[in-house]
Amino acid sequence: QVQLVESGGGLVQSGESLRLSCAASGSEIRLGIMRWFRQAPGKQRELVASITQDGNVDYVESLKSRFTISRDNAKNTIYLQMNSLKPEDTAIYYCAAMVLWPRYTAWGQGTQVTVSS
Repeated sequence: QVQLVESGGGLVQSGESLRLSCAASGSEIRLGIMRWFRQAPGKQRELVASITQDGNVDYVESLKSRFTISRDNAKNTIYLQMNSLKPEDTAIYYCAAMVLWPRYTAWGQGTQVTVSS
């Protein structure tokens, strides 16, 4: 069983930056694409960014100028660098990973990001 643990969330002011981490643990981990999602209060969970094993990235268009996803395969960890944060970025941020064998999607418990104006 793969476990994902997010960290790095917190309370920041508008314009500041945060770097989120998501570390996977378990035995004989084989991970495919990994993603960051977020869920704001009263809203549906939305995709933020994704990154493949080879480092190919994709972003929600509205966030690509401020957010950067990266990956360290040796550490089974992905990151989300968030710059110029806005109050509307306030949400719980979750990471998800496609486990290749057995094939399923693992989710983290989420980390809270709060941006004050």
